[in-house]
Amino acid sequence: MSESYERIRVVWPDHLGLARGKYVPASHLGRVARHCTGTWALGFDRQMTPGTPGSFFFEGLPDMEALFLPDAIRPGWELRTGVVVADLERHGEPVAVAPRSALRRAVADWADLGYVPEIGVELEAYLMEPDPASPGGWRPISTPGAFVYGTGPAVDPHGLVDELWEAAERIGIEIEAMNSEYEESQFEFTLGHADALEAADRTFLFKQMARELAARRGYLWTFIGKPVTQRGGSGLHVNLSFTGPDRRNAVNDPDGPDGISPLARQATAGMLAHHRGLTGLCAPTVNAYRRLRPGQLAGYWANWGFDHRGVTVRIPPERGVAARLEHRLSDGAAPVHTAVAAVLQAARLGVVDKLELGPPESGDGFDNVDATVASPASLGEALEALEADGALCDAVGKELVQQHLAVKRAEWDRYCASTTDWELREYLPFL
Repeated sequence: MSESYERIRVVWPDHLGLARGKYVPASHLGRVARHCTGTWALGFDRQMTPGTPGSFFFEGLPDMEALFLPDAIRPGWELRTGVVVADLERHGEPVAVAPRSALRRAVADWADLGYVPEIGVELEAYLMEPDPASPGGWRPISTPGAFVYGTGPAVDPHGLVDELWEAAERIGIEIEAMNSEYEESQFEFTLGHADALEAADRTFLFKQMARELAARRGYLWTFIGKPVTQRGGSGLHVNLSFTGPDRRNAVNDPDGPDGISPLARQATAGMLAHHRGLTGLCAPTVNAYRRLRPGQLAGYWANWGFDHRGVTVRIPPERGVAARLEHRLSDGAAPVHTAVAAVLQAARLGVVDKLELGPPESGDGFDNVDATVASPASLGEALEALEADGALCDAVGKELVQQHLAVKRAEWDRYCASTTDWELREYLPFL
């Protein structure tokens, strides 16, 4: 495989959702790509949080190794460059705080129950163009003729969606659909389903590829939950199904009154029982809580329903091989491997604990809801809810959760100590 490339881009997902890694010559495939464990202490501000689990901050910041099989190398989107998503090890053991390690554990835990999880991911994103006068230096592209479920130049005047489709096809990322979303300059990407690790790897690579292709032309794809105050949010929906010992879709039950199995009902109950804890991992930024609000069709309430977009766990109308559970809480700022691992573990806990699923949501999801349990109101509150959910923390991995809490609490503290543009606009002229 390496003979087709001059270099290999060895990447791995970190705790912030970033694609860290190195380029290595294709002729050096037998060598290990080493990285500093201090990476796990970094925030977006490039500062380290001392003592962060997994960083070995007070032990000299030693190395960890990025490992992969040559057969895992796939075509990249750069000239004569292959790309591979690596696992991380130290002293021959998986790095416990690595998101990919957590997802491998989740898959293994489901295998112990006799099931293979399959995942399909739907992503939403805004396409932005430079504007020094806008917050952050970017504004949504202008597409006055755009409308939801739009295709073609009216919604994609620069051809970036076309470019993404062609690039994804070249590197083997299956696309089920691309279209404009509800808001102007907002798009939805539906990726093909696969086993959980492969699906997460594809999503991870797709996001990186999208941002880099746009950057070459001076644009920005942003996957954060609420990049524009006056417009709707963007989500990352995790669609789950499970192949059982009989090699059939274990979500489906043709003999059931609603076509879904007892396992599917227990898994749904698990995701709802751990709803508040999940937000700390699936909505891991300050910005995420601009999107997670009542009436936003964004997974705010701990509720479920049949083909209902106002709930957190939607059961789409398809049955048979296409039956699935759609978890709608996450946004694209979440490290996808961590989010998928967390959702799978919450669902598994529902099965292990034989949780009973309550009635589906009968309200409209806007002004009227049956649900009484809501998402936390802020990142700080979500981190408290995550830490309080001992069963979820144990399932996802104590070390990963403690590392996540350390870095994200530092991020929350920085936010709380910062003066925002809103405060200056609101108060400065008068007070």
